Amino acid sequence: MSTISEFELIKQYFDEITIASHFVELGIGDDCALLRCPTDKQLAVSVDTLVAGVHFFPDVAPDRLGYKCLAVNLSDLAAMGATPAWFTLAITLPEANAGWLASFTQGLAEAAKRYDIPLVGGDTTKGPLSITIQVHGFIEHGQALRRDQAKVGDSIYVSGTLGDAGAGLAIKQSEATSLSSDQDYLIERLECPTPRLSIGQDLLGIANAAIDISDGLIADLGHILTASKVGAELKLGSLPISPALSRYADSVDVQSQFALYSGDDYELCFTVSAEKTAMLSDDLLKQCQKVGQITSGQGVRLMQHGQPIELEGRSYDHFQ
Repeated sequence: MSTISEFELIKQYFDEITIASHFVELGIGDDCALLRCPTDKQLAVSVDTLVAGVHFFPDVAPDRLGYKCLAVNLSDLAAMGATPAWFTLAITLPEANAGWLASFTQGLAEAAKRYDIPLVGGDTTKGPLSITIQVHGFIEHGQALRRDQAKVGDSIYVSGTLGDAGAGLAIKQSEATSLSSDQDYLIERLECPTPRLSIGQDLLGIANAAIDISDGLIADLGHILTASKVGAELKLGSLPISPALSRYADSVDVQSQFALYSGDDYELCFTVSAEKTAMLSDDLLKQCQKVGQITSGQGVRLMQHGQPIELEGRSYDHFQ
């Protein structure tokens, strides 16, 4: 049984994630962090909790868990077009397992360094494994991408490919012991998502509305539609499907169900008016795909070969 104290645990495993930053006057080690926010910027704040057995498999590799915990929070900053500033961590641990902690903080530090965001404080306690991260980011006043500004006639785009994480989850749930390279890829997309920070920042002044896809395209686009009081048409044939997902699920309907309803992709969904479509750079268009259009009315209508269709599925909901 470990005899390490809470404060020794923090010093040994989390101090290395205190990346030097002009905006951090005092980080880990005191009752509060002292932080500097530029007067010409707004502060974007988001928090997420990941619970063992709910948001991740209890036997997931700790380094991947550490990476994902930060990445999914950074995805919220990406959806607003914000630049990462700093983050806090509150972690509840069943025990102070040295090997697990070393691996977890290695993954967390990898994400922190990759996206240049320092850990400035938090809390540790004993109990069932759960991790809460709060991220802060900066954005110019009045420039944040929001959910409530989509307009009728806007084109709807998504970044990356959709449904990979949902397929990865299905593979994990199947408890398969021998995996193909495609299956490995899909699981990696589930466990190591990529927050689309640069895409979000490139969309400032161009996109009318944006959201990250954490609960599935239908659910998250639905949040835009509700906030903006509009409807949408999605073209099934335009959904971006990875080669790995195409080979794993050879039925077009199954691929579409993964792309529309499964969560954890952490791609961006955004809308752009016809007048600003020309402002989308070639590099941005290589990373994103037009999948539909904002319409009057309510809800999402699925279209295939110019005709409306029904495709059953249900997006993720914590309480259902």
